[in-house]
Amino acid sequence: MNDYVMMMPFKRQALVEFEEVQSADRCVACGSQEPVYIAGQQAYFNYSTSKRITRPTNADDPNSGNKVLLLSIQNPLYPITTDVLYTVCNPIGSVLRIVIFKRNGIQAMVEFESIQNAQKAKAALNGADIYAGCCTLKIEYARPSRLNVIRNDNDSWDYTKPFLLRRERGKGRQRQAILGEHPSSYSDNGYGSHCPLLPLPGNNRFKRGSHDVPEVVAYPLPQTSSYMSHASSSVAMVSGLHPAKMNCTRIFNLFCLYGNIEKVKFMKSVPGTALVEMSDDLRLSCVCVCVCVCVCSVSKQHAVIPSQVFELEDGSSSYKDFAMTRNNRFTSAGQASKNIIQPPSCVLHFYNVPPCISEDDLQRLCTEHDVPGFSKYKVFDAKPSSKTISGLLEFDSKTHAVEVLTVLNHYQIRIPNGSNPYTLKLCFSTSSHL
Repeated sequence: MNDYVMMMPFKRQALVEFEEVQSADRCVACGSQEPVYIAGQQAYFNYSTSKRITRPTNADDPNSGNKVLLLSIQNPLYPITTDVLYTVCNPIGSVLRIVIFKRNGIQAMVEFESIQNAQKAKAALNGADIYAGCCTLKIEYARPSRLNVIRNDNDSWDYTKPFLLRRERGKGRQRQAILGEHPSSYSDNGYGSHCPLLPLPGNNRFKRGSHDVPEVVAYPLPQTSSYMSHASSSVAMVSGLHPAKMNCTRIFNLFCLYGNIEKVKFMKSVPGTALVEMSDDLRLSCVCVCVCVCVCSVSKQHAVIPSQVFELEDGSSSYKDFAMTRNNRFTSAGQASKNIIQPPSCVLHFYNVPPCISEDDLQRLCTEHDVPGFSKYKVFDAKPSSKTISGLLEFDSKTHAVEVLTVLNHYQIRIPNGSNPYTLKLCFSTSSHL
């Protein structure tokens, strides 16, 4: 039998240490006599130059290490939930708590019942793929020795307290490991040779026909049973987009008012339709749609996959990742508290504008970008020491206001002799008129 295994996923190799040299001899001999296949790929066996695999933190000592493991999920093409990690980890050792967070990509902490269970899980799972060719696990010992979980949902779970309060937007924990439906643009082939821990999601393609729609603004969504069945998804599907006017950046400019945007992708198979992945479940009571958009609904897909990328009519890419942009407005609790979730209105609130910019300058900006001009203008009194100004712009209709916001939000205003540009910030005002 083998005594220790160390995975080297990026080299597509592994070291296997046996208790006896004779066992290693037999393994190499058998591998050379007839082909051995792992996950559909032929494996090759040879002797290593290492006499012994180095154990991190003295793994031979049953008291070394920590019972909490830090899991970094690399190439996370499918959503990672507490259900998935529990299904992967619990068969190796009893799992007490799981917390998933998004700081440096997708990471999670898993607390086991004992240090020995954590050691076994680390040795068995480090370098393995949750799904074939993706969701690769890199595992280290975490710093905390115990996890604090306040609610049971997709991002955290305390298995010693099954009756913790669930988030209202969720529908409770689904006792399965499959990550919902297979993303429609991702085929079943083209995966790597790593052995998957879980089967691939089913290939149920989500199809939606395109149709002509009037230019309207519609919100909020109706609370139907079919709507609520997918309310825990963080991906919105936006249909009816004008192919010449809309791109990934303009969609971001609108949806960033309602949460942090991770990715935006236009669907090649359904013209005028885009998927918007947010960092958290959608605030569906305030979901909005912009000019030339008639439908904004929760997608059956659980993640936006960067496949089938093509060029839009304006020359920009059909896919864009916004996870690291500074223009996301909910990156901290302090930032989030400053954002008022407001449905589209005729009045836009503008801020972070240099004091030298006048009403005529803003009107000229609208003209230069071929968007409707505003009918009323109001600037707020600023402190003498303030380096920026803010105010309100009223438009003739909500549609005009939304169109201006999608185009000019985050526009870089440069001033003469200025070292850095000012980023124009727009959002919908709580005022209905000036």
